[in-house]
Amino acid sequence: MTTENRVVVGVRSAEEVFAALEGLDARCRPFTEYEQGLLEAYRWAVGARTAAPVTAAATAGPWGPCRAQMLAECQAAAVAIHTGADRTETARTADAERMLGLYMALAWLCGHHDDRP
Repeated sequence: MTTENRVVVGVRSAEEVFAALEGLDARCRPFTEYEQGLLEAYRWAVGARTAAPVTAAATAGPWGPCRAQMLAECQAAAVAIHTGADRTETARTADAERMLGLYMALAWLCGHHDDRP
């Protein structure tokens, strides 16, 4: 989406999202599952992936997901986190950390909070 000649990803400028990607890329590897979730969300948001990271739905926008699809994906990640919270500590998997990363990145992209994860 563009607003006044500015490309917007959710409610963030494309520059902010690419800065988030570059910041993650500068971190030491291997990435944690949480960081993998962040990367998946940011890559999907800028159109580098066609399938949504939680639901695997096809991207709705011409260059990436529309804001409504990002909001739906954020909600899907929240549901996955809450469903996983019902499990015992030993039953939790790396997927729970990945979902948390996805949720935090998507929530930031959608404007639910201002602190970039």
